[in-house]
Amino acid sequence: MVMDTATVVFVALFAAMVLLAFTATRWRRPEAGLHRLEEWGVGGRAFGNWVTWFLIGGAAYSAYTFVALPAYAWGNGAMAFYAVPYALLATPLVYFVSTRYWSVAHAHGFVTMAEFARARFGSRPLALVVALVSIAATLPYLAVQLVALEAVFRVIGVEGEWALLAALATISIPTFRGGLRAPALLSIAKDVLLVWLVLSAVLVVAMSGGWGLVFDAADLRFSRDANPASGILLSESDQWTYLTLAVASTLSLFAYPHMITAILAAKDRATIKRNAAALPIYCLVLGLMALLGFFAVARNVFPVDADPAVGNFGSDYNTITPMIFHDRFPAWSAGIAYATIAVAALIPAAIMSIGVANLFTRAIYLEYIRPRAGAREETQVSRWSSLLVKFAAAAVVVVLTPAFSLDLQTIAGVLILQVLPTVLFGMLTGWFHRWALMIGMLGGLGWSLYLLYETPKVVAGQVVGEHFGGSTMALSRLGLDSDVTVYIGFVTLLANLVVVVVLSASFNLLRVSPNVDHTRPEDYEVDVDVESDEQMSALLDGVPQRTGAHAVR
Repeated sequence: MVMDTATVVFVALFAAMVLLAFTATRWRRPEAGLHRLEEWGVGGRAFGNWVTWFLIGGAAYSAYTFVALPAYAWGNGAMAFYAVPYALLATPLVYFVSTRYWSVAHAHGFVTMAEFARARFGSRPLALVVALVSIAATLPYLAVQLVALEAVFRVIGVEGEWALLAALATISIPTFRGGLRAPALLSIAKDVLLVWLVLSAVLVVAMSGGWGLVFDAADLRFSRDANPASGILLSESDQWTYLTLAVASTLSLFAYPHMITAILAAKDRATIKRNAAALPIYCLVLGLMALLGFFAVARNVFPVDADPAVGNFGSDYNTITPMIFHDRFPAWSAGIAYATIAVAALIPAAIMSIGVANLFTRAIYLEYIRPRAGAREETQVSRWSSLLVKFAAAAVVVVLTPAFSLDLQTIAGVLILQVLPTVLFGMLTGWFHRWALMIGMLGGLGWSLYLLYETPKVVAGQVVGEHFGGSTMALSRLGLDSDVTVYIGFVTLLANLVVVVVLSASFNLLRVSPNVDHTRPEDYEVDVDVESDEQMSALLDGVPQRTGAHAVR
């Protein structure tokens, strides 16, 4: 049977990936073991150009790329392509801003943004709130990856949550043991599969009539769609949604724990700069994968639970991508595609869980529960926390079961944007007052949750739910006479910034409890020093050192 062949290939490749992940627990492992958080959580800060390239790509271009965007393009059209300019806009920011964070983290031994917030503004409460908001925002983003994995299982005929939990448990073991090394090595294998996936997708589209027919068919379908917002071109009112979503998503990229973790694993500033310069290559893949949503429209591909013969067009839109491969590819080729999607889901899930675990350990456990915990205990707490985070995200998937997994990502973005005045703009200036940052963040978070709660869920032009129906809003909700819609996170971030600037100016003018900045201007330009350079070279040769800026406390 066709599905049997595809399933066999998928299982064989997935098993090979798991074995590779187990191999990674010994890859570049220091003789003393992974008993320091810097070794387990950020790979010893020793990854060079190639490993960093694959790791950052694995963190940024995830199942969100392979499943969420094509599904959203299939259901809503052009709006899904906001991710292409967002990825391009992120490149210069990675180049200039991430190097500053790498330097200050290298100088002080930080592994999280919460530690930076505490040092920059001299506030433990501010660091705690940054950690809590970042953790809360990462969970739904992590859930996006698991939704993609669940979609693959549904297409190959495996129903129920047991397969998702089993796959998650299997891949959690090497992450638990090897830390960031496991997803770093898997990222290399994933990109090899990705090259095959992209080339085969281009070939299938060419053999099916080319992109001209795809756009014509998609335009016909969307012109008859009951959803007024769908189309291969943006409506005038949706153009602002597209713009604000792209800009806000670009900014949010620098607050997510998994991106910070991937950046801190680089061995020096030059490695980050080289990778930032090459990141636009991934945008080609991003745009092509979104276009597969239009291809699915043109070739009458439907979700796995659809029955078009009786007018049922399905509800699990997240299965569109694997269904493309199921319907249009040979069975063996579909199996490879399933494995690619599954690995592309598990790699960022692992990196996200590590980033969240590092946040919990450094900003909560060491600060408020066990301040005198040693390096070994700190690492163990982070290991177990990473395990718990993965299964908490699985619970989110089971409870929410979103039609579009992209909704989870955009809602997560609304939340994470509220920490930006502290962790992004704070990277450029220490002028903001800590209490202003706290008030702005909590106010922006509260308003964001309110607007998200009051957003109805609309399907095919009909309201099917009263709350948490999306992450966009009409400006008319603010009392403006306009039918323009914008991204909620963009609006609440602007409000957050206004509050922060006004209150900071007031507090600084009145000299209300000034900040104590524990960083220095030169910290933001630090590169690898002599001792740390020896540490990195020795680690790559398998001989651990405990010198330099990151020695054991």
